[in-house]
Amino acid sequence: MVVGAAILTSCTATSSSTQSVRRSAAVSQITNSSTAGAPKSAGSATATVGSPSTASGSSTAPTGPTAAARTVTVVMNGDVLLHNTLWETARLDAQRTGRGAMDYRPLLADLRPVISHADLAICHLETPLAPRGGPYLSYPIFSVPPSIVPALKWEGYDACTTASNHSLDQGFAGIQRTLADLDRAGIAHAGTAVTRKDSKTPLLLDANGVKVALIEATYGTNGLPLPAAEPWSVPIIKPAKILRMAAQARADGAQIVMVALHWGTEYVHQPSAYQIRIANRISRSPNVDFIYGHHVHVVQPYDKVNGTWVVYGLGNTVAEQDPAVEGVYDGNTCRVTFREERDGSFRVAKLQYIPTMITQYDGVHPMRVLDVQRSLHDPRYAALRPQLRATQQRVRADVNLDGAIAHGVTEGR
Repeated sequence: MVVGAAILTSCTATSSSTQSVRRSAAVSQITNSSTAGAPKSAGSATATVGSPSTASGSSTAPTGPTAAARTVTVVMNGDVLLHNTLWETARLDAQRTGRGAMDYRPLLADLRPVISHADLAICHLETPLAPRGGPYLSYPIFSVPPSIVPALKWEGYDACTTASNHSLDQGFAGIQRTLADLDRAGIAHAGTAVTRKDSKTPLLLDANGVKVALIEATYGTNGLPLPAAEPWSVPIIKPAKILRMAAQARADGAQIVMVALHWGTEYVHQPSAYQIRIANRISRSPNVDFIYGHHVHVVQPYDKVNGTWVVYGLGNTVAEQDPAVEGVYDGNTCRVTFREERDGSFRVAKLQYIPTMITQYDGVHPMRVLDVQRSLHDPRYAALRPQLRATQQRVRADVNLDGAIAHGVTEGR
């Protein structure tokens, strides 16, 4: 496999890692059903989930003339980037819990209340999945344990985006395998595709009776060429195509259209000129209601562009990268509440960031991704309170680089 030079600077890990109940409202994938997994009956809905949205900090309907307006709360966070130390974490936890050879649930458990109580929860699975039993590969060419998928389902994710600079690390076969595993788990997906038809069809989800479209694309594939026979399998960021898909989503009945982009300059908090240009172009469309991003592995600002909210970069959800790079262990879960207006459209009524922190691997203690607010009051993490407070302060500053707090963005709980 010929690897472009860019791959050697993408999604880097530390030297050690390179070596070594739910809600009752249904969230159903109703279009773009991949053929990668088990067969589905024609036109049938998939990825149903179930328990009422009662999370602390969840939006409630406003009082006054619009008290009966419907609301939909969506949460999304950054890269699920599985370096080999995260496999070791899952092995250590499996020895304790007895759940298989790798158990990722303890790694993710602290965020489960936030994820599982949203009306719609979206992850970003950056790396392709290996066959069951491996071989597993870490940076720079990833092929990661598929046991992450049932943990993501348990966590409460309804859908995952899958287009990234690592989408082709295992070729088209890796894309097929990844989407098949997500299908089997009942997790919807947007981004990479196994058929030309799927690549042109926006993912449409039902959240509490409201149709939400999710469109995703990546800036590139680390120099790896798109498959000659399946050039459509990895969507590259092209504003004209994204806007066509957004218009199609509207025509298909989407009441909310969200665009997720894998973009930006790694480890840089300020949006790049490329990000700003793309955001400016896409946000002008009346068919796009919300834009968010991942890839840079640090938190980037929230900003309103042409009246549309843009969350430039959510940071890492889980990863193990060089601790000398400040911010790679910081992240945030974005929680956005859309409210129905008198004309039947949906607008952002509340926008929150929830700071998260990844604990570092020391070879003995399993890693964890922590909800900073929750963990600050948890006696188990008393020794980490200085780090948690520092993370909280950094995330707030990064989110606010363009003045988001003055425009109503708040820290969620």
